Amino acid sequence: MALRLSLQLYSPSHPTHSAAATNRSISCSRHKLRTTSPFREQGNLVVKLPSISPKKPNSIRSLCVRSQLSFPIISPRDQWGTWTALFATGAFGIWSEKTKVGSALSGALVSTLVGLAASNLGLIACEAPAYSVVLEFLLPLAVPLLLFRADMRQVIQSTGTLLLAFLIGSVATTVGTAVAFLLVPMRSLGQDSWKIAAALMGRHIGGAVNYVAISEALGVSPSVLASGLAADNVICAVYFTTLFALAAKIPPEFEASTSDGTTGMESEDGNKPPVLQSATALAVSLAICKAGSYVTKSFGIPGGSLPAITAIVVLLATIFPRLFNHLAPAGEAMALILMQVFFTVVGASGNIWNVIQTAPSIFMFALIQISVHLALILGLGRLFRFDLKLLLIASNANVGGPTTACGMATAKGWTSLVIPGILAGIFGIAIATFLGIGFGVAVLKFM
Repeated sequence: MALRLSLQLYSPSHPTHSAAATNRSISCSRHKLRTTSPFREQGNLVVKLPSISPKKPNSIRSLCVRSQLSFPIISPRDQWGTWTALFATGAFGIWSEKTKVGSALSGALVSTLVGLAASNLGLIACEAPAYSVVLEFLLPLAVPLLLFRADMRQVIQSTGTLLLAFLIGSVATTVGTAVAFLLVPMRSLGQDSWKIAAALMGRHIGGAVNYVAISEALGVSPSVLASGLAADNVICAVYFTTLFALAAKIPPEFEASTSDGTTGMESEDGNKPPVLQSATALAVSLAICKAGSYVTKSFGIPGGSLPAITAIVVLLATIFPRLFNHLAPAGEAMALILMQVFFTVVGASGNIWNVIQTAPSIFMFALIQISVHLALILGLGRLFRFDLKLLLIASNANVGGPTTACGMATAKGWTSLVIPGILAGIFGIAIATFLGIGFGVAVLKFM
């Protein structure tokens, strides 16, 4: 909050200016003192103020400011500096996953926390034009790049029983959301309470991109969005530890060739950068974003363009699976970078005090939500006599997405579940945004 004073400034080197002095505006805030057109004497800022003393009504005081400290260090108008900070933090988040701490927290949370600390310490701004570019353009651009493998026919044909277990897990997440919201309504968040509950539901059916899409569609405030992400990542760390503990006594499968189950993860040219694939993937993603934006505006669809973009890319990936599978490796690599930059912006837009205030209630909500999910999927799975490892991978695909499901299946040596786990996770990303928004607007809003 700035304090503005109207003062008369006189030039010490030009006494005649006193008669023609004009009112100048001085803005004083917690960060800096700024004058519209200050006079300087020997390198120092000199401001002469009329005395308040009634004895000498015409006397003049001089105020000399010898130094000026400006925050944030990287100005929001410094485009190159801001973009450097955003991409450097995103790169640091990706690198952190190679460390024990970073792998436990996840690169997304590391980027969010670093961005939060940087903005609250005055290194970068909490608002900047670059942030709007990330939210309005780079985030929608990342969604199609993530979903180039979302061929619904292949998902249904290849996942088999795992898809059914995944759907049970999705229902379990929905029930867990309702139960958690009844027990922890998060009233202190106001209208953001049911919105963040819907976003976390989408997060635990699909992934982080669904959390973002639902939050944007429903208008979740930046601080609550950052708090939800921070609290949920802590819960997910505990949850994944629990999954591995439950899987401790399940032996690995016999080694088998998986060459026939490839999903095109590898580039055709080995380690050679897929330049043509990357360029084509960007062009296709931009075209899908344009189409999604056009559909949203033409039909007056509320909630932003992300749901429409998601629907279009899933439809196209199902109709033209070979083309989109060919572009998927390059698209996913670029999407990873863009999402890390987005998480940095989420953190930079947040306020530490608000995060501290709002995170505990969101933490309890997410804890109950995940606990109910895990209890229901394991209980119903055993009722239907599903294999325990299949249930664990399905639950992992629900809560963590395709990456963590693939990682767990690979780490445990369950080779037959690697590809189905990836496809089930992609299926979750394709449907979670619509499920979260629908359940939030139809149910949670009125609870």
